[in-house]
Amino acid sequence: MPIIRVELLKGRSIEQKREFAEVVTRETARILNCSPDVVDIVFCETETENWANGGRLAADQQSRA
Repeated sequence: MPIIRVELLKGRSIEQKREFAEVVTRETARILNCSPDVVDIVFCETETENWANGGRLAADQQSRA
């Protein structure tokens, strides 16, 4: 059973996550030749204050955008 863990910053809509899950499940089942029913996807959302990239917190990067 494939388990796909997706780590991302909070803020994506349920519609975006739904579409992502549908597409990734379909393609995973196709490529791995398995039933879509056995593909699990787990979304792990993180607050911007708990994520850094390039030595800077995402919260600080967003405030400058």
